[in-house]
Amino acid sequence: MDEYAWPTGPEAPTADAVRSNWAATVAALPVGTRITGEVSGRQRFGVFIRVDGVPNAIALAEVTAMPLGMDLPALGAFVGGEVVWHAAHNHQVKVRLDEWPAADE
Repeated sequence: MDEYAWPTGPEAPTADAVRSNWAATVAALPVGTRITGEVSGRQRFGVFIRVDGVPNAIALAEVTAMPLGMDLPALGAFVGGEVVWHAAHNHQVKVRLDEWPAADE
């Protein structure tokens, strides 16, 4: 498997589901909310997260919202962080990560 991947598979919400549930996602995950979830996609610019308890949400933790010197979490890693923004134009919940396992864990 490539080191980088987009969120795919049977558990990834469809674009239509993400779009049609956007208002509910924003209500369930206001700015400042702590989230946990599994890394479902990984790109050079950050990681996509399947948020626990909010199945139609797509969260994105960009590299700029991670501590300096930290490696991107691996696909399948369980992570935690805080909601910092709602990007309505692409229906993404922006997250600042503060906990995830090291690459060798």
